[in-house]
Amino acid sequence: MFEKRFTQLSDVIQNCVYSSSNTILNQHDALDLFHKMLKETKGTVFVIGNGGSAGIASHFAIDLLNALKVRAQTLYDSNMMTCISNDYGYEEIFSRPLDLLLKKEDLLICISSSGSSQNILNGAAIAKEKETPVITLSGFEPDNPLKTLGNLNFYLPVMDYGLVEMGHFFLLHTIIDSWKPSEINSALAHAK
Repeated sequence: MFEKRFTQLSDVIQNCVYSSSNTILNQHDALDLFHKMLKETKGTVFVIGNGGSAGIASHFAIDLLNALKVRAQTLYDSNMMTCISNDYGYEEIFSRPLDLLLKKEDLLICISSSGSSQNILNGAAIAKEKETPVITLSGFEPDNPLKTLGNLNFYLPVMDYGLVEMGHFFLLHTIIDSWKPSEINSALAHAK
């Protein structure tokens, strides 16, 4: 079973669709653009997701902070999330804080297996209003709405939560692990 699942994950990663402004990118160009967007971020990288994607978002934010010394954070304070969801609805748990915190010089990374979580879509909409760059990671249906909202989009074409989540985790870890020492030094200089 493990070997079969590993083969499935490998297939999903190989079939990842990378796009920017409705233009399909190759893997190399997508990786370069992701790095460029991180390096050009003068503010904070905000990373959002639900459920398993929330765990991936948190892990990636920590990797940015720890490995690259890039300012990054999630919005997973339980008091804030329960307050906003109670007062305004779960669809607003990211958009309300992002409306106050997000600046044009920041970067928003949105992770959603289905690509149709309304709270993630609302967060991306706030970023668009503020002209803040957005990177998306999604899966499931090829016409999911999140897939086209980013300046850079990673789409995994499979209807399987486990494979999409493992794929997103793999892709984001690869983003961190593929930085060259000179790029890390650049990121460190950016953080100061």
